[in-house]
Amino acid sequence: MRYEVLGPLRVTGENGGWSIVTPKPEALLGILLLRADQLVMNEQLIDELWGDKPPSRANAGVQCYISTLRKLFRRHGVPVDPIVTRPSGYLLHLGNDELDLQIFLQRVRAARAYLKERRLEEVCECLTKALAMWRGPLLGDVHGGPVIQNSVAWLTEVRIECAEMLVDANLGLGRNREVLGQLYDLISEHPLRENLYRQLMLALYRSGCRAEALDVYRTARARVRSELGLEPGHELRSLHQLILTADHRPSLVHAVA
Repeated sequence: MRYEVLGPLRVTGENGGWSIVTPKPEALLGILLLRADQLVMNEQLIDELWGDKPPSRANAGVQCYISTLRKLFRRHGVPVDPIVTRPSGYLLHLGNDELDLQIFLQRVRAARAYLKERRLEEVCECLTKALAMWRGPLLGDVHGGPVIQNSVAWLTEVRIECAEMLVDANLGLGRNREVLGQLYDLISEHPLRENLYRQLMLALYRSGCRAEALDVYRTARARVRSELGLEPGHELRSLHQLILTADHRPSLVHAVA
């Protein structure tokens, strides 16, 4: 069986894929998957499902939603119930089942190891596969408490870091023009992320588009000043100065950013 949380929650088994249409059981399964093979305490589940306004019979409510999930597993032909009950809470036992989140993180770790060894082709392969696993925001439109919110914030950052790492690896391989479209898309999604502007400036400069690279700096500076009341950081300012003076040192023209 395969669980997917890198987008709307989905479960795929021998009888095909299925999802959960009721919000609370869907959120409950999402929480258990984000903490797969870890005990999630009853109090934490209640906080996730109802926040600071739990019903008077919240524990009974959790038990009811657990029962709903178990019925769904049986209905879809899952031979062994993956949800384990403990006196203080519940855990979802993965066993031999797959969780796309775990595969994603394994690929990210492998890419970071390859990057340390300067194996840039392998970095690109790992990160391309990792990023292709995302089908939308984590758990789609599931709303929850601290576990889900913190996971969304953390994995959103990991995802953009992967995209930046992939761009850097491609730049290191001389694929300057190939990353331009991706960088423009990323900047439209993250308009205050200075590293993306730095990468775009470098890719444009290496592609022979010096004037366009300087325009990118002006755009970045205007946005940072307007939104944050700050000047761009040292790295962006230093790269701007190098491009402004048409410095052709090897580290600017060829090396990984």
